[in-house]
Amino acid sequence: MTHGSVQKAGKVRNQTPKVDRKHHLSRHPRLRNKHNYYKRYAKGLPAGQQSGARRRRRR
Repeated sequence: MTHGSVQKAGKVRNQTPKVDRKHHLSRHPRLRNKHNYYKRYAKGLPAGQQSGARRRRRR
């Protein structure tokens, strides 16, 4: 069972304009680890994206 006709497959993707990807330079691991430590332990912020999820507390 298909949803929609097969002739329309990929219609939206073909219509969207091609955008070149941005050049992304990642930090060196040592600097990245230092920054993560500062955020997670010194400032007490949750890791990852800012979605509001908290790490579980151990008892």
